[in-house]
Amino acid sequence: MSRSPSLPLKPEPAAGRAPEGDRIVVGVADLQVSRDPGKAIITYALGSCIGVTLYDPVAKVAGMLHFMLPESSVSAEKAAANPAMFGDAGLPILFEKVIAAGAKRERLVVCAAGGAEVLADDGHFRIGSRNRTILRKIFWKLNLLLAAEETGGQHSRTLTIRLSDGQITIRSQGKESVLWPR
Repeated sequence: MSRSPSLPLKPEPAAGRAPEGDRIVVGVADLQVSRDPGKAIITYALGSCIGVTLYDPVAKVAGMLHFMLPESSVSAEKAAANPAMFGDAGLPILFEKVIAAGAKRERLVVCAAGGAEVLADDGHFRIGSRNRTILRKIFWKLNLLLAAEETGGQHSRTLTIRLSDGQITIRSQGKESVLWPR
C-alpha cells in the first residue's frame, strides 16, 4: 500500500531512542513501571528534582521515579495524596512495584540523575543538594549502590531508560549522552 504524497512521513527516531508512541512518560512527582521491551520510560525537566531508574536486565523490568522534595515530613497531607512527590516515600514504592512486576532485587541496576541547583535562591533552600542527600541516605539504608549517576550542577536534564537493553540516556543543554552502560 503506498502513501499519499500529501501525508508527511513520520521521521525516524534518533539512534537509541524509542519512537514517540513507544515512550512511557513519567511526570513530575510520578512513577511508572513496565515490562514491555518495546518501550522506553522518560522524564523531562529534572532540575532540582531527581529521577531514579531501576532495571532488571534478566526480567527486562524497569521503573522510574521523578521526585521533587526529599522528605515527606514537610507535608503529611501531600505525602498521603502523592507519595511519589517525596524521595523518602516514593523510592520504597518504586522498589515494591518493580519487584511486583518480576524484578529481583539482587539484579537491579540503579541509576539517578538531576538534583541540580537551578534556582537563583542564594543557596537558601538547596533543594537539589537535599534531594541528593536523601537519595544517598536511602540507598545506604537499603545497602544499594548506584551503578551510575549524573547529579548536581546547574542544568536540567531529560532521563530515558530503554527496556530492551536498559540503556539510560541523559539529555541536557542540547547534548545526549549514555549514562549506563558505560
